[in-house]
Amino acid sequence: MKKIYQLIIFSILLPLTSCDIIEEAITGSKLGGEQSAIGQVGVTVTSSSAQINGVSNFQATVTSLSGGVSTYTGSATVANSSIVSTLTNLPGVTVSGNTVTVTGVKFKSTTEGVESIYGFDPGILIKYSSSVGDEYDILGSSTKRVVTAKSTSDDFNWGGMMIKVLKVEENINRGGVKKITYFGNHKWGMVAVRFDFDDGSYSQFPIYNSANN
Repeated sequence: MKKIYQLIIFSILLPLTSCDIIEEAITGSKLGGEQSAIGQVGVTVTSSSAQINGVSNFQATVTSLSGGVSTYTGSATVANSSIVSTLTNLPGVTVSGNTVTVTGVKFKSTTEGVESIYGFDPGILIKYSSSVGDEYDILGSSTKRVVTAKSTSDDFNWGGMMIKVLKVEENINRGGVKKITYFGNHKWGMVAVRFDFDDGSYSQFPIYNSANN
């Protein structure tokens, strides 16, 4: 269970540590479209107000926008002392009591989709025009992100509102996590992330941006 908690925190908040990877991701970006309001400075990102697997009060803010790449600073309340202890000495992480803060996560948000530059494994996460079966490359990995479903009706419950979503799966098989699933909507951007664990359990985090396309 400790590994599961750690992976959730790492995946949501913890950036990678190589500047070379950032430059390579920006240079090799395949995401087109116009700059989305979702990536503008000051936009906030939140999740459920309820605790999910020991994580609550998640919030991130776009602190800068340069060359189409948005940089985020984020924090969350972690109600698990062993995780807090583990995160204390990691680069870019500040711990104060049960509050964990991380800086430097980077995403590219356009009217075409969402791409990870620094944080999640670099590469396109969601491309709204995709069809089922389409694949996205992940920088430095042979693994692909695969579009597994695309709504034709409003069938996804998002904060009490039913919306259409594009569903993209990544078989990560790392740190106790079997798969990560990204849910996106052409208006609202990334709307949820789900982690499926090796023991058959899962955790799904809704994502709410204060702006939209």
